[in-house]
Amino acid sequence: MKKKASITDKNFFLSPFVYFILILSIVLYGLVIMYSASYYEALIHNLDHYYFLKRQVIFVVLALAVSIVIHFIDFKLIETVTYPLVILSIILMLLTLFTSFGVTILGARRWLEIGPIPSFQPSEFVKVSTVLFLAKYYKNENKRDIIPILLVLVNAALILLQKDYSTTIVYLITSFALLLICGCELKIISLIALFLFLPAGLALFSQGYRIKRIISFVFPSLDPTGLNYQINNSIDAIASGGLFGKSIGNGYYKMGILPEVQNDFIFAHLGEETGFIGIFILILFFLVFTHIGYKVARENYDKNKLFSYISFGITTQIVLQAIINMMVVTALLPPTGIPLPFFSQGGTNLFFTIILVSIVHKIIFETSIYEENIPKDIESDENKVKYVTDYEEFNFD
Repeated sequence: MKKKASITDKNFFLSPFVYFILILSIVLYGLVIMYSASYYEALIHNLDHYYFLKRQVIFVVLALAVSIVIHFIDFKLIETVTYPLVILSIILMLLTLFTSFGVTILGARRWLEIGPIPSFQPSEFVKVSTVLFLAKYYKNENKRDIIPILLVLVNAALILLQKDYSTTIVYLITSFALLLICGCELKIISLIALFLFLPAGLALFSQGYRIKRIISFVFPSLDPTGLNYQINNSIDAIASGGLFGKSIGNGYYKMGILPEVQNDFIFAHLGEETGFIGIFILILFFLVFTHIGYKVARENYDKNKLFSYISFGITTQIVLQAIINMMVVTALLPPTGIPLPFFSQGGTNLFFTIILVSIVHKIIFETSIYEENIPKDIESDENKVKYVTDYEEFNFD
């Protein structure tokens, strides 16, 4: 009889069911907070107060449909389509920048709109394809670094051309971290970082609004009602929530006081309506999410490097975005425009975030199947590795 897993078991967090419940909880929590933050914005534009929630739910349903497909297909198929996905992502980026399909909003050309398909940001697709590419490329300990480094730099340049400076930074940090884990030498990445320092600085100071953001961040008292208005109000909103918050729906700052409250500053809204307890729950969710993602990466490192690299890359990317968003809202970083994963209003980001975690869930599921099918007389980890060193060679039938 199979022993029931308990939270004290060392492999409790490697359960696909536990990971599924975690992601489901985060998504539902995010939908509730996003609805509460956005309904006033919908009403002042003469829209149904469920408008933004309905849009978000549509993307959740679409992502779940794709996730189900991912769960049932062979992982070899995901590997097979990795390189075509990279090419497709670059084509979509070029279409956004240089064709009439690209949509410019607030001076940034980041969205692609093709026929009846809802507009989306190809940069989110680039993040997915890059993680899969690097994992596949390095899984056999390939040490030729020029191809993946060139791909990362080309994609970063295309994202930067879309005037999406913050996403470029997140993309580079995630990619470089994954390159390090995959075996790329630190000195090579350090040299690339030094090489990028000058153009990054030029890009940073080439736009007046970025300079103003930095000056306002360093000297907040110089512009309390200008660029710092949003930051000051976000801090006030969090502080006003106290320990237990004002309760869901009773927030004040979403009434036009805190701009973009349903997007980049939704963390402040969460703090106002749910208080320290709600913030603690959110941070706890992300801590468990991080623990599971990196544990999966560590447990698979000697067994299946593809699984290990993918789990590390996806977890790093999502957690890094969450950390940056929360630091911006609490005035620890200047405004960046990075959304809070699972919570901020925005279908493209939510869709691809769910797709990413569904891949990690599939890895956890296949890992659990592998562990259950190892013969019981093989007790030591060393013998398990000798029994099968690559999931691709294991017969799951």
